[in-house]
Amino acid sequence: MSFADKVRNVVRSIPKGEVLTYGEVASIAGSRRAARAVGDIMRRNYDPTVPCHRVVKVDGSIGSYNRGGEDKKRSLLVGEGIIVVAGRWRCRDGGKRRKAGAPHKKANR
Repeated sequence: MSFADKVRNVVRSIPKGEVLTYGEVASIAGSRRAARAVGDIMRRNYDPTVPCHRVVKVDGSIGSYNRGGEDKKRSLLVGEGIIVVAGRWRCRDGGKRRKAGAPHKKANR
């Protein structure tokens, strides 16, 4: 399985209302230093089964979205319960990370 396939599988596993950073996705997919590669994979992804809007930047900004731009990504995140204020995301519980204790399965290797 390619790294890109692993990334897409990780992103598919992000539950509605939660987010992961590009770096977290890279780490779970097996290459912790490949955050930029994850961004490239998400930028080229048009598969509707991969919720790439749930992948955000570690600095709190939401990042871009290839299926309608930043406004569309913001709208999708807000619709799932992610709070976006001044271009920065926060989870429903007010934290900057995904829900505390929410485990994510590692991608099949």
